[in-house]
Amino acid sequence: MSPGGGDAATPPGMDPARCVPEIAMHPLPDSPLSLWLDRYGSYSPSPPLAGPVAVDVAVVGGGFGGLSAAREIKRADPALRVAVLEAKTVGYGASGRNGSFAMTTVGLGIGPMAKLRGRQFVRDAHRYMTRAVDHLDRLIQDERLDCDRTRPGFLRVATSTGHVRRIQHDLEIMHGLGFDDLQWLDAGAVQARVHSRRYLGAMWEPRLVLIDPAKLVRAEKTLAQRLGVEVYEHTPVVDVARGPALTLRTPGGTVTARKTVFATNAYSGLLPGLARRQKPAFTYMIATAPLTPAQRDAIGWAGGEGVEDARNLIHYYRMTPDHRLVMGGGPVVLSYGGRLDRDRNEVAWRHLEAQVHELFPQLGPVEVTHRWGGPFSVTTDLTPALGYLGDPRIVYSLGCIGHGVSMSHLNGVVLADLVLERQSGLLDCPFVNRRVVGWPPEPVASVAALALRAYLQLEDWVHERRRGA
Repeated sequence: MSPGGGDAATPPGMDPARCVPEIAMHPLPDSPLSLWLDRYGSYSPSPPLAGPVAVDVAVVGGGFGGLSAAREIKRADPALRVAVLEAKTVGYGASGRNGSFAMTTVGLGIGPMAKLRGRQFVRDAHRYMTRAVDHLDRLIQDERLDCDRTRPGFLRVATSTGHVRRIQHDLEIMHGLGFDDLQWLDAGAVQARVHSRRYLGAMWEPRLVLIDPAKLVRAEKTLAQRLGVEVYEHTPVVDVARGPALTLRTPGGTVTARKTVFATNAYSGLLPGLARRQKPAFTYMIATAPLTPAQRDAIGWAGGEGVEDARNLIHYYRMTPDHRLVMGGGPVVLSYGGRLDRDRNEVAWRHLEAQVHELFPQLGPVEVTHRWGGPFSVTTDLTPALGYLGDPRIVYSLGCIGHGVSMSHLNGVVLADLVLERQSGLLDCPFVNRRVVGWPPEPVASVAALALRAYLQLEDWVHERRRGA
C-alpha cells in the first residue's frame, strides 16, 4: 500500500509548509473522576517537556493507541528514539474512562454496518476485531500487566421482541459469513445467567476481555518506558510545522521528529488537519457501591459476563471484582463545533440509575458512588480510520466509535507498520488508508448528527413501546 493511498492528499486550504496548521490552545476541561481513575489512587505523572529534543518518532496522545504505537515501534527497532506527548495525564481521556469492554463490535454493530458498508466489510472488520481482542489478551498475560483482566464472554441481550428479531438477523449474517462461535440463547438460558425478567434472549459471544482501564493504560506506560520510550505528560502540542523535519511546539519546548503519529481520537478536533474527519460525541457512566451478598444472589451473574442491550443507543454494563454494578450508555450528547466540555450530564446519569432499577428491581435501593462521562470519536460513516495525513511521515488514527479498548491496541500495531514502512496483512484492513468523508462545517454538521441521533432514538422508542408485540 503506497503512502499516497486513500485520502493522503493535503486537505484544501492547508498551508503546504505545514502538515497541521496553527493549533488554537483549547484547555481541556476538568472531568469528574471515573471509577477506574478514582480507585487507582495516587499517581505521579511524568514531567512535561522542557526545552528542545530531537527524536525519530513523536507520538501525540498518551492513551491506548499512542502508547501501543510507541511500544511497537520501539520494540521493532530499539535504536529509534521515540517520545509520547500527552496533553494532560496518561488515562485522562477515553483510555481511563471507558466501559472496560475489549470486544469485537464495530460502529453500530452487525446489521447496521452490513447495510451501510456491506457484508464483506463486516467479515473483514470482525476478523480484525477478533484479532484485536486476542492481541490485547496476549499482551496483558505475556507482560503480566496488572489490570484485573477477566475473559468471561459477552451477552447482547434482547429486551423487546423487535430486538429479538434484530439479534437473530445479526446471527444469520455472522453464521453466513462463517462465524459460528456466536450463539443464540433463549429467554430461559440468558435469565439463568443474569436474573432480569426483561431479557427475552441474547447473543452469546465468547470473545470478550474485561479490564480496569486506568490500571491497564498506566501499566502500558510503564512497559513503554521500560523499553526506552520517553513519555512527557502535561505537554499539549500547540503547533506542528513541516520542513526537512517535523517540528512540534509545546508550551515548554519543541520536538523535532522524522515522523509523527497522531493517536488523538476524539481529541483530534484540536488539530485542524484532523478536525473534520471525526466529530466528538459524549457517553456517560455510573457505578454503584459494592452490592451486598443478598443483592448479588438476587441477580445471579456468577459468570461475570459483559452485557449490552440491542438498542441503537446501547446500555452496556458489568460487575467489577469488588461487586459494583457499572453501567454506561443511553443518552448520547453531540458536540457542537468540536467542543470538549460536555463531560457532565445529570439527565444521562439519572437515566442510567433508572435503567439499573428497571432491569434489576430485586436489588432494591442502591447507592451510586461514581458518575462520569467523556468523548468518543465518530466518523461520518461510523467506520474507524487510520493512515497517512498528507505526508508519508505523518500517520493518524481516529473514529473508534466507542469500541476502542481492543481496537486501539491493534491500531497501534498498524500505526507502527505505517511508520516503519513495513508490509503486513494488517494493512489490508478496511480501516486503513481509506477515503474519509469529513463532517460538513457547522451548523450543518450538528444538524446532520442530531437528525441521525433522533432517528436512532425514535427507533429505540418504537421497539420499547412494542416490547411484547
